[in-house]
Amino acid sequence: MFVCLYATLEEQVVNVLVTGGAGFIGSHLVDSLLQQGHYVRVLDNLSTGKLENIAHCQANPRFMFRQGTVVDPAIVRELARGCDLVYHLAAAIGVRYVIDDPLGGMLTNIRGTEEVLAAALEARARVVITSSSEIYGKGHAGEAWEPFREDADSVIGPTSVPRWWYSLSKSLDEHLGFAYFRQKQIPVSVVRYFNIYGPRCDPGGYGVLARFVYQALSGEPLTVYGDGEQSRSFTYVSDAVCATRLAGERTEAVGEACNVGNGEETTIEAVAKLVIGLTGSSSPIHHQQYADVFGPRFEDTRRRVPNVRKAELLLGFRAEVTLEEGIRRTAEWWSSRMAQGRGER
Repeated sequence: MFVCLYATLEEQVVNVLVTGGAGFIGSHLVDSLLQQGHYVRVLDNLSTGKLENIAHCQANPRFMFRQGTVVDPAIVRELARGCDLVYHLAAAIGVRYVIDDPLGGMLTNIRGTEEVLAAALEARARVVITSSSEIYGKGHAGEAWEPFREDADSVIGPTSVPRWWYSLSKSLDEHLGFAYFRQKQIPVSVVRYFNIYGPRCDPGGYGVLARFVYQALSGEPLTVYGDGEQSRSFTYVSDAVCATRLAGERTEAVGEACNVGNGEETTIEAVAKLVIGLTGSSSPIHHQQYADVFGPRFEDTRRRVPNVRKAELLLGFRAEVTLEEGIRRTAEWWSSRMAQGRGER
């Protein structure tokens, strides 16, 4: 049985490394950590992250940014040295990136996680690995559908379909983390994100809801892939940050994986209509086939909704922001950005 030899990080000022800290979720996490008085180091290669996401942090004496990649062991070890906690968010994300650069994405996800864990071992730091609902693949095998539990089996499509390398790479990230936990006694926790959205999200690559809000405010048709009856659970970024923080603070989370979502199931078609209504847009809904966008071998899953009971029990976490409120906040952010002439994708 693992006995945690590290002091709890709750109510303490600690040194934290956030990989991918200039990205959408990572930058919000950095904001939260700085607000709590922690010292924060950020590593980001800016492939999808943006300096503008962390520009307001630059004057904070407790903040440090380093441009670089998690597959560079020297940089990762340098930044991890002296840290108490590492939040590992750096990864290849976005369906388009998954399809266009499978090799680069696999190396970033798998080798990058290995380098982060090795550096954490050297620094004796606690680690939170951010994973994805994608690890559940297509869904359940041979049983009635139900929201995904953390111990559920998954069904992954064939290796000839590029989509599924991402699912497998995130699963391997988790396996690496738990192997370091069991064999090297590093406190490791995993959070599995379910469709995070909010301010700073990239409509060009990160998620469907970001794209819908941008299209609605721009007066463009909202593009719904397939028949729109595929369903998801959408999680506002402040809730995701809260759960991520708790996974790095609660002793109960060590050696465990928790879903991060709100458990509310919504079809993509319904989300598109909700965005149009909440933004007052006159944009129409345009359906487009997956094959026309991602190629003939693309596969998707019809339903992906989390069972959130474990996060409630282990982390004391429950998502608070409703989908309607989250869309309003996201639309307000994009409206302000567009008014400033910064509404490019």
